[in-house]
Amino acid sequence: MDIVDRDLEKAEFDASPRMFPQSGDDHREALARTATVSSSGSSTSSSDSTSAHRQNTGVSRASTQRDLERHPTALSRIQTARSQHSATVGQSLKSRRSTRTKPLPEFGGGKPYPPPLPAQEEYVVEFDGVDDPLHAQNWPFRKKLITALVLGFVTLTSAFGSSIFSAAIRPVATKFGVSSEVGILGVSLYVLGFATGPLMWAPLSELYGRRMPLLVSSFGFSIFAIAVAVAKDLQTVLLCRFWGGFFGACPLTVTAAVFSDMFDNRTRGIAITVFSMAVFAGPLLAPFIGGFIVISYLGWRWTEYIVAIMGFLGLGLSILFLRETYPPVILVSKASELRRRTHNWGIHAKQEEIEVDLRELLEKNLSRPLRMLFTEPIVLLLSIYMAFVYGLLYLFLTIYPIVFQQIHGMNPGVGGLPYFGMIIGELIAGLCIVLTQPSYNRKLMANNNVPIPEWRLPPAIIGGVSFSIGLFWFGWSGYKADIHWIVPTLSGLCSGFGIMSIFLQCLNYLVDSYLMFAASAIAANTFLRSLCGAGFPLFATYMINGMGVQWAGTLLGCVAACLVPLPIIFYLKGAKIREKSKFAPTPTKAVSESSEGDE
Repeated sequence: MDIVDRDLEKAEFDASPRMFPQSGDDHREALARTATVSSSGSSTSSSDSTSAHRQNTGVSRASTQRDLERHPTALSRIQTARSQHSATVGQSLKSRRSTRTKPLPEFGGGKPYPPPLPAQEEYVVEFDGVDDPLHAQNWPFRKKLITALVLGFVTLTSAFGSSIFSAAIRPVATKFGVSSEVGILGVSLYVLGFATGPLMWAPLSELYGRRMPLLVSSFGFSIFAIAVAVAKDLQTVLLCRFWGGFFGACPLTVTAAVFSDMFDNRTRGIAITVFSMAVFAGPLLAPFIGGFIVISYLGWRWTEYIVAIMGFLGLGLSILFLRETYPPVILVSKASELRRRTHNWGIHAKQEEIEVDLRELLEKNLSRPLRMLFTEPIVLLLSIYMAFVYGLLYLFLTIYPIVFQQIHGMNPGVGGLPYFGMIIGELIAGLCIVLTQPSYNRKLMANNNVPIPEWRLPPAIIGGVSFSIGLFWFGWSGYKADIHWIVPTLSGLCSGFGIMSIFLQCLNYLVDSYLMFAASAIAANTFLRSLCGAGFPLFATYMINGMGVQWAGTLLGCVAACLVPLPIIFYLKGAKIREKSKFAPTPTKAVSESSEGDE
């Protein structure tokens, strides 16, 4: 484990409930609530020193401590704030080594250096308690709902843009005189942008907040969609599709973090479920819309003009309604206002102490995810499972046109309507997960608000079985025209249900398992599954032509069936596997660290 990880673990230890007098049950609750992925439970900075604001209002250190004991949410947010600050790119002392070796420049104007600030921590701004209206979790529900709807539309647009090009593959191939397999690169390179984009958007959202990356990415996404629409050669189409995916990856990366900023543990699951439904419905809604556009007088270029229009609409809505939700950056704005109004230039937020370091950025956003991918069994095996499922989502963009357009003779527009079978299946899965949320909340309350990661897995197990059945069903009902088209269409109910159940619950399992390292676990997962999403469509045509629809469906169904035991194994043995992990926090580790610290 490198120095960055050790710094983060030390910060986690310093921020743990052991630093505050409370009962053992509260200790376990606060430990489990420390920094979920991009968790936004942060509100206050450090409790070691009383802020200047509290001094002015006459609140003593002792009374503040008693307030914390009465408000476990405030204590959890203090711990999370420390964890967020430690985990942010540029926080490590390594980033300051180069500046320390350089001689200080003269202060200027013949003046000597001023004395250092007395008790620098006194000048660090904090949130004003657990009910501070500046914190996104305390926003009015109407404001949260508007933000969620805007981001849902932006995310849907990004996912929509990934697959609408599938309807234009043949016209593009004909226009530029290449094979259909080369035309499929327009889809694959876009999804490849999904794999590389998070390497930039994730650290940007930690350094500068959520709003700025979302606005920049919406603008870039829309510009590159227009560039594809007006392209005069194939290489422009393919390059701009890649960059469109690169910019389109931002809402897929950051929106879940925004929801974590706004919603607490009890409501976050429902919000992210709705977000995931938008992510997976987008690629399936686009093909039939693109099909009708392609066969109309508009032509294939309008598939990209539509995406650009949606992108600019999302940009406008974001400018009007999207406000910053990342707590450390909200405090930066608060500190800026206080400096301006009080003329006390020592006032600052913890986030302003950060210095960006390229080496640290690579370690936290590339090195650590790759190490987790190849050294953590949970991350590796679940990423393989989710990569297979995600790859098949984009492989269906090639198989469905073969079955419904070539075998059943439908036109590109009508031939895209059978995707609604999968969309309905995904909606059913999302509804089931939402309906089970009250049961999950009851278990959470009964366990002192300490989540057990394995609680997430039963729906994934059921979804795995459903997904395998759907693949067999589709293969053996879609290989000849004698079987009515509704039969393979209905197989999408099982396939869509499986895709949503597997993906969403396995993702939540990774978050609950790795807590402060969940962002790295998800980055590793995103990298692998996006590679599969980019690669699977490229061999789909050859597989169907060589094996036939029925045997291709059988092969894929058998692979899906072989992967079903993975969540079962983790459901039974996941706790023991995490005890051996270098990254997954467990109560056992916390106790051992506590005893070492006492010595």
